[in-house]
Amino acid sequence: METNLEVIYYTLVAAGLYFMSDWLLDRIEISRGERFQNRCVRSLVFFLIILVLAFITFGLINYLVLYRE
Repeated sequence: METNLEVIYYTLVAAGLYFMSDWLLDRIEISRGERFQNRCVRSLVFFLIILVLAFITFGLINYLVLYRE
């Protein structure tokens, strides 16, 4: 049963990370004063943002789950 809850937690967090990464990318582009012209660069920046946030967040969740047990 707890494994099912962990899957739900990770899925909800992943959805939140997607929206947070999109928001951060928009903030970066606004601070630059323009959108990234190359779609590949925009995708790469988005990927790097979500990757860093995922490592931090999933590591924290994993730590909290292991610490709880």
